[in-house]
Amino acid sequence: MTLTANGFHSCRLWQAFKLSRTLRVSHNSSTRLITTKAYSGKEKERLLKGVTVEHREDVARVLEQGQQAESTWTAVFTDFYTPPVIADALQALKFVPDVHPEAWGGYEMAERKRIKLSRADMPEDLGALTAGVSAIWVKGNFIFDSATHRDFLGACLGTGIERSKVGDILVQGERGAHILVVPELVSHLEMSLTSVRSVPVSTRQIELSELAVREVKVQELKSVEASLRLDAIASAGFRPSRSKIVDMVKAGDIR
Repeated sequence: MTLTANGFHSCRLWQAFKLSRTLRVSHNSSTRLITTKAYSGKEKERLLKGVTVEHREDVARVLEQGQQAESTWTAVFTDFYTPPVIADALQALKFVPDVHPEAWGGYEMAERKRIKLSRADMPEDLGALTAGVSAIWVKGNFIFDSATHRDFLGACLGTGIERSKVGDILVQGERGAHILVVPELVSHLEMSLTSVRSVPVSTRQIELSELAVREVKVQELKSVEASLRLDAIASAGFRPSRSKIVDMVKAGDIR
């Protein structure tokens, strides 16, 4: 585990699968001693079977957090993940019947989401699910110096936080952006996020119900392509040249 000066930490939990832990928790006004048996090597490989290689470390961490939720009778939230990682994690969790996962990113069509992990025999709590994501409004006058999604993301990361703590960024044109983040970093961003590009900004928390989400427009197209490569499919669907699509894929703008 590494700990930064600001108190934000990142850890890789591969070794956690090899450890057993003893936890003392309070539940229903009584204290119980719980010993958590870590996944064996075979169990871990069984759960990670079929998971894309580049996602295995993230999914392994989600499984460890699911084990924590099961043993402590508490809800545990993961970091924000992209749709492919979320899909792999939810698939792996299907083989852990005692853990109930719910993915949520702050609004219905969110791309980046967190997974709330709780015991399957605990009652569902919508309030607990929504409590895992907060929204901030980064407000400024961007008429003469427009800012993109990447600019707002860079400004957030420039305050010392990790990418995994930031969800979707909803750019609001010349007014700024609504940004989904983990709740524990709201106060930090309100104090530290003071400019984007050359524009001074104010940052404050808003309710999730205040998010300005663009309506999703869907158009069905039919096309015959010689390859299922992403650049070929995206070019057929969005109509720019394949070379432009390739540049956007390399930049991470299309996945």
